[in-house]
Amino acid sequence: MDIKRTPPTKTRRNVMIAGSATALVVVTAWTLTLDPAAQTIERSAVLIDSVRQGDVVREVRGPGTLVPEHIRWITAQTSARVERLASESGKSVGSGELLLELSNPDLQIQTMQAEQQVRQAQIELLNLKTALRSQLLTQQGLVATTRTQFVSATQEAAAADSLAKRKLMSEFEVQTKRAQRDEFTTRLRVEQERLKLMEEAIDSQIATQARQVEQLKAIAANQQARLQSLHVRAPDTGVLQDLTLQLGQWVPEGTTLAKVVQPGQLKAVLRIPESQAKDVTIGQKATVDTRNGIVPGHVTRKDPSAQSGSVTVDLALDGPLPNGAVPDLSVDGTIVIEKLSNVRYTGRPAFSAGSGAASVFKVAGDGKSAVRVPVELGRSSVNVIEIVRGLDVGDKIIVSDMSLYANVARVRIK
Repeated sequence: MDIKRTPPTKTRRNVMIAGSATALVVVTAWTLTLDPAAQTIERSAVLIDSVRQGDVVREVRGPGTLVPEHIRWITAQTSARVERLASESGKSVGSGELLLELSNPDLQIQTMQAEQQVRQAQIELLNLKTALRSQLLTQQGLVATTRTQFVSATQEAAAADSLAKRKLMSEFEVQTKRAQRDEFTTRLRVEQERLKLMEEAIDSQIATQARQVEQLKAIAANQQARLQSLHVRAPDTGVLQDLTLQLGQWVPEGTTLAKVVQPGQLKAVLRIPESQAKDVTIGQKATVDTRNGIVPGHVTRKDPSAQSGSVTVDLALDGPLPNGAVPDLSVDGTIVIEKLSNVRYTGRPAFSAGSGAASVFKVAGDGKSAVRVPVELGRSSVNVIEIVRGLDVGDKIIVSDMSLYANVARVRIK
C-alpha cells in the first residue's frame, strides 16, 4: 500500500537566500561609501617642511664654468706642414714667442714671383717716366721753334704791309707774307695745346702705373706676411692651450692651431633654468663657488634665448680668484634677485616649476597622514617659495617628489 508523502516546504531556504543577498548588497553599498585605502609611505623617505613668516632673499642658482675673458685664437694663415714644435700646451708664453714652425714650398715660390712682379712694374714705371719726359722736352722745343717762326712771320707781314703802302712791294708778295703769318699763328696755337695735353697725360699715365706698382707691392707684402706666418708666434702674453699638432701633420688654411688665454682674467658662465632666468637682469649681485672659495661678482650679460632648457648668464668676478682657479673649472653660481619682506614661505617642493596654482600634501596634526590640498604659489628662490594662499603659518607639507602619488588624495605616514 502506497503512503502519500507531503513535499518539504521551501520557505525557509528562500528566506535564507534572500537574507544573504540583502546582506551582500548592504556590505557592497557600505564598502562603496568608504574612501579607498590610503597608501603608506615611510617618514624617512620624505622631507617635511613648515610654513614660516618672515623676510626671504630670492636667489637663482645654476652650474657653470670659468671662462677666460680674453682669448686669442691662433689660426693657420696658409696651408702648411708642421716642421717643429717650440712650445706645448699649459706653458706660459710671452708676446712674440715662437710656438711652432710650418713649411710650404709653394708659398715661398709665390712670394718670390710677387716680389719679381713688383720689380718689373717699378722698371716699367721708370721707363715710362723717362719716355714721357723725353716726349715733353721734344714738344717744348717744337713750341719754342714754332714761336720763333711765328714772330718772324709776323714781323715780315708787318714789313710787307708797310712797303705795300709806299708801292714798294706787290700785292701778291704781301698776301704771301700775311698767309705765312696766319699759318705760324695756327701752328703755335696747335703746338701749345699739344704741349698742354702731353703735360696732363704725363701725370695721368704716371699715376696709373704708380697705382699698379702699389697694388703689386700690397700683394707682395701679403705674400710675405703669409710666409712669415709659417713661424707661428704668440700674439699676447698668457698660457698656451689646445696645441695638439704633431710633427709632419698637414694643416689646411684656417685651421685652429692653438689659443692663448690670460688665466688671471676669468669670468663665470652659468646655465640658469629658463623658468628662473626671466628675473635675471644686468648688474645683479652674485657669488661663485669654486669649491675652493667663494668669489663675489655681478651679472654682465644674459643670453637673449634659451638652449636646452637653460639661459646662459655671464658673471664678472669682483674678487681675487682662489688658488687652483683655472679656465674650464666647474663652478656653481648664485644670483641675488630681490629681497621679499614679511611673506609666508616654505621649502620649495621638488615638483614646483614656478608660481601659480598647485597641490601639496599637508601633514595632519598627529603626523600620521597627509592630505592633498590646493595652494597658490608665488615668487620662488633656490630653496624656498612664497605661499600666496592655501596654507597658514605652522602648517607642515611634504616637499619631496610625490609624483608617484599623483592620483592619491591621502597618504599614511608610517
